[in-house]
Amino acid sequence: MIIVLKAGVTEKEIQAVITEIEKQDYKTHVMHGVERTVIGAIGDERTHRNLESLITWEQVEQVMRVQKRYKLVSREAQPKSSVVPVREVPIGGKKIQIMAGPCSVESESQLMETAHAVKEAGATILRGGAFKPRTSPYEFQGLGEEGLKLLAKARDETGLPIVTELLSQDHAEMIAEYADILQIGTRNAHNFQLLIAAAKTGKPVLIKRGLSMKIEEWLLAGEYILSNRNPNLMFCERGIRTFETYTRNTIDLAAVAAVKSESHCPVVVDPSQGVGRSDLVIAVSKAAIAIGADALLIEVHPNPAEAWSDGAQQVDLNGFKKLMDEIRPFIAAAGRE
Repeated sequence: MIIVLKAGVTEKEIQAVITEIEKQDYKTHVMHGVERTVIGAIGDERTHRNLESLITWEQVEQVMRVQKRYKLVSREAQPKSSVVPVREVPIGGKKIQIMAGPCSVESESQLMETAHAVKEAGATILRGGAFKPRTSPYEFQGLGEEGLKLLAKARDETGLPIVTELLSQDHAEMIAEYADILQIGTRNAHNFQLLIAAAKTGKPVLIKRGLSMKIEEWLLAGEYILSNRNPNLMFCERGIRTFETYTRNTIDLAAVAAVKSESHCPVVVDPSQGVGRSDLVIAVSKAAIAIGADALLIEVHPNPAEAWSDGAQQVDLNGFKKLMDEIRPFIAAAGRE
């Protein structure tokens, strides 16, 4: 860490800071400038006490980190981009994967019709919610384990791996038994014990960005997965909450580029949640591919007008075919497959 002292400090005040730093088992490197003195504290913050509390000292002007707080997800830890294997489907690398399916699993007929249709159109992973986090307790909460069983049946019929959301630590082992990817939704992106439970299942984990989550906080959420010895981590941009009401959320595509720059982990974009309007999903999908997304997460329903949840943002089966046709030139132009 770097500790910047205020102008005009005395040698006694400088020495007091040095003594405190060295008391915490850091080595010090002192740089005397024309107006200010800067002290470098060299040591591993994981095994030494954090020095940020020095900002409370009268003679200290600023305390700055040299290394990033997210150590394992960073490109400093691993310069080469990671590829997450999901059964036979690699997420990351040259090929862009399409995760598609209904917001909620409603019935066997609804799920099977959707699963076969999205596979035929080119999807490589099936998404579907068995447990649904709803704002109102009176809205449809999902079919629970019965929904998981239907997803597993759809995988058996189509060969598509499945991604579904984990809401509770109590459900971690049960959902891991059925799912190929555990999704941590936006409301739980700060639920660190849930992140640890997901990591310990050993299954690939997809972390959606929280409603008001800074990029650093999002990356640190991912750090919980890697620090618990699960290397299979993906980030998902699904829009953040702003003052805008035209769209459901404000999709932050700059965050995709930022995370791709900062982290070696694959980045997924969810245009459906990002805009909340089916008429904008294709355009945002094209933009996501152009800026470097490794996969798209698309909500698809046979009849969105009759959907039990989030019908306005789900494309119908013909709309999904149209989406797949229209994004192919963008995939090629981005040098992807």
